[in-house]
Amino acid sequence: MAGTVGTPGTPRVLRAMNDRAALDLLLEHGPLSRTRIGELTGLSKPTASQLLARLEAAGLVLAGGTTEGRPGPGAQLYEVNPAAAHAAGLDVTADRIVAAVADITGRTVGRHELPTPGRRPATPVVQQVTDALDGAVKAAGLTRGDVHRLVIGTPGAFDPGSGRLRYASHLPGWHSPTLLDELAAALPMPVEYENDVNLVAVAEQRLGAARGHEDFVLLWNQQGLGAALVLGGRLHRGWTGGAGEVGFLPVPGAPLVREVSRTGSGGFQELAGSQAVPALARELGVAPLPSGSYHEVAAALLARAAQAGGDGNSDGDGNSDGDGAGDPHRRLLRTYATRLATGLASLVSVLDPELVVLSGTSLTAGGEPLRALVQDELAELAAPRPRLVVGAVTEHPVLRGALESALATTRDEVFDTEHRSAKG
Repeated sequence: MAGTVGTPGTPRVLRAMNDRAALDLLLEHGPLSRTRIGELTGLSKPTASQLLARLEAAGLVLAGGTTEGRPGPGAQLYEVNPAAAHAAGLDVTADRIVAAVADITGRTVGRHELPTPGRRPATPVVQQVTDALDGAVKAAGLTRGDVHRLVIGTPGAFDPGSGRLRYASHLPGWHSPTLLDELAAALPMPVEYENDVNLVAVAEQRLGAARGHEDFVLLWNQQGLGAALVLGGRLHRGWTGGAGEVGFLPVPGAPLVREVSRTGSGGFQELAGSQAVPALARELGVAPLPSGSYHEVAAALLARAAQAGGDGNSDGDGNSDGDGAGDPHRRLLRTYATRLATGLASLVSVLDPELVVLSGTSLTAGGEPLRALVQDELAELAAPRPRLVVGAVTEHPVLRGALESALATTRDEVFDTEHRSAKG
């Protein structure tokens, strides 16, 4: 901000820095008066006035209402122009593609879901992507050309060397070596591709439980088990994009799986993935089992177990039952917590993160009872002591992360008034 600028620069560079500081404040706080912007940035009133006039002329801010509740005439309020740019995100699974468009302020203005069932889809992937995007764009009252940038989230990751999707053999049609070129030819805007769990970490870092944290691990468990690693404030993707594919991690308590790239699974997935929860519930005598897909059943079972208490200290009547032996739901929660902590222990022993975020329906359904049990177990299994929290972004977290990622780059480009003025 202007009050803390300590390096020399040309007037144009300093103006651009002040412009960006003001725009970021408007995004964070909402409508602000000229006086308040001056106070927050350290700019004088004349300089703040010039800044706002410049941003208004560039179409980046709008003069809106006025302040109320004070004597005398209200002060003019300014806000970021929502129509200054739009960005889009896609969340891709084997069953559907969900697309959304957001304006520059982050407000979702259009959304569309395209079912894509079947192992061998008749519709080519490029058409699936464009149909899903067009549905969201139409819902927003826009055209493809209005979208500044698109981020697509998929399971696995595209190898930066070969361009092929890896670690996601269950996603039909997405493994062609020419797919990225075909998508680039079909779409008019820049397109980025990111692992779905990494995008959940982006959402949690910007909007949720990891705000303000530079080093954290996000453990995701829904249709698959995976992790995102944020080190020094940045996503760590690995050499081939496979960092965080912890479903393949060999762990005690699960058979050693060989040739995991062919089987599509590994020890930790077999031990603590969502598909392991229904089998564990049957083994422990939990009944009745709910109906639905395996990850829906897992979430329902863990939510029921969390509601039952999950701490193993009482049978509900104040009688201690040690490890919860009197209640199969509590045994389920405790056993599952041990399984989760078994894999997490390897991660935190290597990375020593400040924070671990538990996300995905099979973890958030267990809520605080499951979190507390995993925290206790992890303290016994690993030397580092990260704090565990439950993820806060629970509504379409992959899609939200894709939008946040697309918006971050879009804002950097659109709000760069130094280069905008230079081009002008």
